[in-house]
Amino acid sequence: MMALATVLALGALGLLMFATVKSILNERTRGRSIWREFGLGLGLMILFFGTWIAHGISEWQVYTDDQREHGQPVEAGDFFTAFAQSTLENWQSEFLQLFSFVVLAALFVHKGSAESKDSDEKVEASLRRIEERLGTLPDRAPQGRGERWQLPEPHLEA
Repeated sequence: MMALATVLALGALGLLMFATVKSILNERTRGRSIWREFGLGLGLMILFFGTWIAHGISEWQVYTDDQREHGQPVEAGDFFTAFAQSTLENWQSEFLQLFSFVVLAALFVHKGSAESKDSDEKVEASLRRIEERLGTLPDRAPQGRGERWQLPEPHLEA
């Protein structure tokens, strides 16, 4: 069962790496640096793999010390099982934390937080007061409650 979990985890990592490389190849603007356009994703990927390798090194040290302490032989298969278990436990807690935050932020509102809808309403009300005071309120400005400001379509370069 642990082998299946390890294969699935490595497959998921491979899929994410493939998707990142494909995105870079499809979305890259000619003449611009890869780091300028995809630095966040590449940086996070490097941080992830760096910390995962460090986790593996420290897990190896703990595993070998524990095996020697109990007079057991050090076997790579047992190590990979222990390493996969600790990795999946860490990922499970992180995914649970992220899932909880996303679901709770979608369901509940905290007035004044960046995730809440109320900040858009405050900005629109402030803009309306400024436009009215300056006398530059456009004809297309929303009149009723619940109407949204319509921004002009930007002209993008091809």
